[in-house]
Amino acid sequence: MRSVPIILLFAALPAWGYDANGVALGASEAEVQKQFPAARCKPLEWKSDAADRRCDDARIQFGGAQARISFYLRGGAVQAFDVRFAASQLERVLAYLRQQYGAPGAEVREVIEGRKDKRELRRVRWDRGAEHALLTSQLKRRRVDLSVWRGNFDAEIYRIR
Repeated sequence: MRSVPIILLFAALPAWGYDANGVALGASEAEVQKQFPAARCKPLEWKSDAADRRCDDARIQFGGAQARISFYLRGGAVQAFDVRFAASQLERVLAYLRQQYGAPGAEVREVIEGRKDKRELRRVRWDRGAEHALLTSQLKRRRVDLSVWRGNFDAEIYRIR
């Protein structure tokens, strides 16, 4: 009988690792294609140590919002994914992410002053070991971006080789 409360405790916690509609970091290209049959997979257009293939799908549901998704794979495994959705759906998707990923490790709002204008950003970040998720919203813009990656993918993906 003692195991029942422990099982309930684990059932209440968010799953370990980050995923998009059931496709987690480390998943295979076949798993991406199974969950997102309309995804178009192809070799990456530039040389990168972070990924060698990319799968894109333009019409998915994510956290109750219409979205677009891109998966980045290396050696047949998902290393990262980006989800883009309308800014009008930010609060809905943020509530979903808190339910799925747990409480964020950091949530900040910042103002970046440029020569001509200033930009207001909202960043919400989750970190679990070598896996990271970052939601970035620039106020007064139409789109929000959720980037999820493992290791140093974010630093390596666009590094010139």
